[in-house]
Amino acid sequence: MMPVFAIAFRRQQYDTYILSDQTAQSRLEVVPDRGGIITSWQVQGRELLYMDTARFADPSLSVRGGIPILFPICGNLPDNTYTHNGQSYTLKQHGFARDLPWEVLDRVTQDQASLKLGLSSNDQTRAVYPFDFQLEFTYTLQGQTLSLQQRYTNCSSEVMPFSIGFHPYFLVLDKHQLRFEIPATEALDQKSQIRQPFFNTFDFERPEIDWAFPQLNRQVAIGSDLSRHTRITLSYSPEFSALVFWTLKGKDFYCLEPWSALRNALNTGDRLFDLAPGATLETEVSLTVDFN
Repeated sequence: MMPVFAIAFRRQQYDTYILSDQTAQSRLEVVPDRGGIITSWQVQGRELLYMDTARFADPSLSVRGGIPILFPICGNLPDNTYTHNGQSYTLKQHGFARDLPWEVLDRVTQDQASLKLGLSSNDQTRAVYPFDFQLEFTYTLQGQTLSLQQRYTNCSSEVMPFSIGFHPYFLVLDKHQLRFEIPATEALDQKSQIRQPFFNTFDFERPEIDWAFPQLNRQVAIGSDLSRHTRITLSYSPEFSALVFWTLKGKDFYCLEPWSALRNALNTGDRLFDLAPGATLETEVSLTVDFN
């Protein structure tokens, strides 16, 4: 009898783990060495994520596609700089977790397909972020749902400040066929810093849309693509207090990103996590696709 859940391994430029659920015809590709990133999520033979494969193949470029991990900041800092205990540090946009190799900690194929990855502080991270930490992320594929469970542990002897997020790139071929249910009534244009009422519509003729939704009224957002007959439900634990929507004209993606804090939180302190020494924070994000 064919196993229902399986994890395969493909050795290429970057070693890739392939999780599959035969019954749901779903599969997930994860590349630990390239920032622990999910590069592909397919259900019933349909790819749901966008991936710029040329950028992915170039280690000097940030990945544009899949589901990058944001830690210890979301967005960027003014001049990529923050101060801690009177000392100035340089930290680039979205932090370093998405650029570093993650370690495979565990694999499960009983009742689900799941892969646990870990990232720990090292000399490279301490140079830009002077804290000791351990991250454990578990990606689970079950039916038409993908869940991302996270565990953040402060291994330092002092309080550790940080924010967290994900940057999923969803594949879209005709943006005018998109419909959204984003649980917010106000949007913040991250370029102009202008706030405006939000009615679940976007002007896709604009060269770029980069909007944050700082005040959410529930922990679920939905993106439907009428042309592909897909509806993706994004659920996130209460620690994710904001969503960000980003797209570029002429590119086949939109990003709907759960963030725990907005840009520059490391300097402003707004919604910043301050994790006590030895303490752990656990959060979860899940994605479910339905076809109609």
